[in-house]
Amino acid sequence: MIIKTDNTLKADDGLHKTTINGIYELVQPKNPAPLIFDSPHSGRQIPDDFNYACSDKDIAATQDHFVDELFADAPLHGASLLTALFPRAYLDLNRKIDDICPELYAGIWPTGKEGYIKPNPSNRSYAGIGLIRRLIKPNTSVYNVKLSPAEIQARIDRYYRPYYGVLGALIDQEYLEKGIAWHINCHSMPSASVRNPNSTRFNPAKQVDFVLGNRDGTTCDKKFTDIVKNKLMDMGYNVAINSPYKGVELVERFSNPTKGRHSLQIEINKALYMDERKGEKSKGFDKLKRDINNLIEHLVDNVRK
Repeated sequence: MIIKTDNTLKADDGLHKTTINGIYELVQPKNPAPLIFDSPHSGRQIPDDFNYACSDKDIAATQDHFVDELFADAPLHGASLLTALFPRAYLDLNRKIDDICPELYAGIWPTGKEGYIKPNPSNRSYAGIGLIRRLIKPNTSVYNVKLSPAEIQARIDRYYRPYYGVLGALIDQEYLEKGIAWHINCHSMPSASVRNPNSTRFNPAKQVDFVLGNRDGTTCDKKFTDIVKNKLMDMGYNVAINSPYKGVELVERFSNPTKGRHSLQIEINKALYMDERKGEKSKGFDKLKRDINNLIEHLVDNVRK
């Protein structure tokens, strides 16, 4: 494992960057607010052992395009930013560590063998979108051969555990120092998924721009959720809460609002900033990034009060 530390982002920005080769990048300000952003699905670096049989376009289609870039200035405003560097299709960080599909691997899983996770597949795994993705979409497989249990376990140990370890440590550190921690888990969503969702929280005739997920209030308190929602609405965006996305493993794992640990998922409509067919940035990217910077600055001010 190669760890690179870079303190030369800018001569006067006071930022500290740590990169674990191909796994994650962490950028922190000198005196961070108790606010951590993470982007687990925007990685584009292909691991050497990712022997996929589908197209590069298929792999790219699974990622949260450019979300790391949209939030890249968070450290300049006083918040920490953690981003995964590897593709979501290789390993999905927003899944439980044991969400492993039995159709993915060859042979018998070595249950009980030291160092091996015991698989506990969810419906997502059986649908092909568990911890290790098996399908891009129905009838489009990621692989043309099954993986070995050793390959799957190696991905967990090399990629999943370090990411969760550093995110947990960041949240713990802020909580220990300040008695509270705020975590925002950043994603993007296809425009088709939120054109007319079944919800009464917004006008169904108008496209949803952002969905905030707090798992029905169990991962983040309503006050902070409303601060995010109201700021976005003040900037002219249409916002939904928990519909159709409530948040998954990353917000559930690190949250305990009754003890001052808050995690909120944010989903951004891709149509705001990219051509979804081409997979390229659109003219709306720069405006959206400015607005996200305004949101970040607003949130940092709020958590520092």
